[in-house]
Amino acid sequence: MALEKQSIRIWDWPVRLSHWGFAVLVPAMWFTAEYSHWWWHTRLGVVLFALVIFRLIWGVIGTRTARFAEFVRGPVAIVDYLRGRGDKAHIGHSPLAALSVIALLAAMLFQTTTGLFGGDPYDGATGPLNSLVGVLTADWLTDWHKSFVDVIIALVLLHLAAIAFYAAVKRNNLVTPMVTGKRVVEDARGEGRGEGQSGGIGSAPAARVMVAVLIAGGLAAWVWLGAPPLG
Repeated sequence: MALEKQSIRIWDWPVRLSHWGFAVLVPAMWFTAEYSHWWWHTRLGVVLFALVIFRLIWGVIGTRTARFAEFVRGPVAIVDYLRGRGDKAHIGHSPLAALSVIALLAAMLFQTTTGLFGGDPYDGATGPLNSLVGVLTADWLTDWHKSFVDVIIALVLLHLAAIAFYAAVKRNNLVTPMVTGKRVVEDARGEGRGEGQSGGIGSAPAARVMVAVLIAGGLAAWVWLGAPPLG
């Protein structure tokens, strides 16, 4: 029996918005730092921090393909994937792509956090939490913030190289699904049943999106105000 090809939803809009937000903000952060646009750099840095927090929360409460528990696998699963064995039923990130996702999120969280505390008031700008640490600590975090950008760039280039490899060698277009949210697959049984194993995902629950937005936005606003006491 021939398998039918059908279009199913594999990425919800919060995942796609986060992805393209990172694609815009990371180069913008590099540009504003390279050309000393510190007013923009500090503000965009807080926005990037909020987006990372949002994606981390959505990785816990989001739709099936957004959740870390769905696509983060151990070394055995990764080796099996590289050897062409194991479960091929996943419709989202592969076990190997999961490494890239986790590495990029961890790197951006580290970079934004060091930026929040780093800086020099007499040379450029300071992060909104700079006053909470001593001068030596701020200098140490600033050094890390400046040097770690090379790690961010390397991870981004590796990510782009992987996308190009899948497109050229495996004939697997990864960009279009991240724009439309959909991918054409064979034997799409379960489509429309939301979280079915072989079908697509359901729509992003509005209540859970709001929870993630409120937590991430509230934390970013609190940080921007200098983390004042909440009592």
